[in-house]
Amino acid sequence: MFNIDKITRKNIQQMKAYSSARNEYKGKADIWLDANENPHKTDLNRYPDPLQLRLKQEISKLRKIEVNNIFVGNGSDEAIDLLFRAFCEPGFSKAYIFPPTYGMYEVSAEINNIEVEEIPLTENFKLPSSEKIKAQLTTTGLLFICSPNNPTGNSTDRQQIREIANSFNGLIVVDEAYIDFSENESAISLIDEIPNLVVLQTFSKAYGLAGARVGMAFANPTIISVLNKIKPPYNINTLSMRAALDVLSNNETIATQINEIKEERNQLVLELLKLKFVERIFPSDANFLLIQFSNSSKVFKALLKAGVVVRNRTTEVENCLRITIGLKIENKKLIKILKELQG
Repeated sequence: MFNIDKITRKNIQQMKAYSSARNEYKGKADIWLDANENPHKTDLNRYPDPLQLRLKQEISKLRKIEVNNIFVGNGSDEAIDLLFRAFCEPGFSKAYIFPPTYGMYEVSAEINNIEVEEIPLTENFKLPSSEKIKAQLTTTGLLFICSPNNPTGNSTDRQQIREIANSFNGLIVVDEAYIDFSENESAISLIDEIPNLVVLQTFSKAYGLAGARVGMAFANPTIISVLNKIKPPYNINTLSMRAALDVLSNNETIATQINEIKEERNQLVLELLKLKFVERIFPSDANFLLIQFSNSSKVFKALLKAGVVVRNRTTEVENCLRITIGLKIENKKLIKILKELQG
């Protein structure tokens, strides 16, 4: 049986969490004199709810999971960093990653002095066999599966997540930043079944709040309680919480936008396939495409000259650019520039 206490750092287990004024008293009052706030009323003179209860209640409805299974962070990156701080011991634990993948896993590991072990994806950007992965899991730590994967766009089968989790004594972290653009079911549905599973999501992509920095982690309540214990007391500001609540109250608009992006993604694939210098378009469950060109450097420079910025991923995947799905008018301009470049 998986036991979170066995991988939680001793200093984390023994520490006493900071107790903020808003944690100590959660009720209603006429006069607030407990938090040394400026008493002159503005829209922001009071501290925000340190545990974001109202926002979590709305997320709970959206993702169909209990509030005590939810952590809200300053972007997903905060949750990643806290997982390292809580459950990885420098000099002993490892971070297992499947390159090419999201770069912050490795950066956060290095910041926290945790060794990174790379297990490369296959030629088709799939995870290696579960048996091969298990053979490389030599110690505890964090294993990151980005699904849909950034920068490749493809997803990981949930059965393989089960297989890996059952043979790993650390935490399986499934990063679903792009899950809303996918037809696949979220790994959130596996949390009751897999005690060492953490699922990351974000408001930055489908919900259009990249500037608000609101991320989510879903896990069993014991893991969530550790993250809440060590996070900064007011890690989500009032404006960001309001922005998240606002988009959650407009789910029909968000659903329409997601469908438009998916339709544009399909249309962009059709147009790109007509270009002679496009060698391969990798299947994508995300709001971007990874495209292999015969000369990606030439294409990248031509797009920049025309005022269109895409992401150059050549150092990770040869001759590949990652292109975000834009508005219809933006995608048409992109194709026009590429056609002109082709001549």
